Amino acid sequence: MAMTYVNNLFYDIPPEFKEELFETILGRETFRIERIVSHGHCSPEGFWYDQHEHEWVILLKGSAVLRFEDQSENITMSPGDYIHIEKHQKHRVEWTDPEQETIWLAVHYS
Repeated sequence: MAMTYVNNLFYDIPPEFKEELFETILGRETFRIERIVSHGHCSPEGFWYDQHEHEWVILLKGSAVLRFEDQSENITMSPGDYIHIEKHQKHRVEWTDPEQETIWLAVHYS
C-alpha cells in the first residue's frame, strides 16, 4: 500500500525565481493539474497562449490581469476568482503582483 502524504500549495516556493514556476501536481491522459507561481511575471510582448487543451484556472493568492485576443477589456483577477479558457482561445498574462507571489491552480483537460 502506498504512503499518503499531505502537501500544501503555499509551501516550497523559492524566495526568488527568474521565470514563472510551473509544477504538475497530478496528471493523467485526459487532464493535468498545475500549480503556477508568478511574482511580477507577465507574458512576453507579442506572445499569446494558444493551447490545445481547455483550461480552468483559479487565483489563490496575489492578483493578476489577463487579456484575451477577442476581448477589448482586460480581466483583473483577485483571490478566489476563476475563469474557464476554451482551447485555442488566445490569451496572455498582462500583469501579476510584483510585491507578492501570485499563486494559480490550473486544470488542463481535453
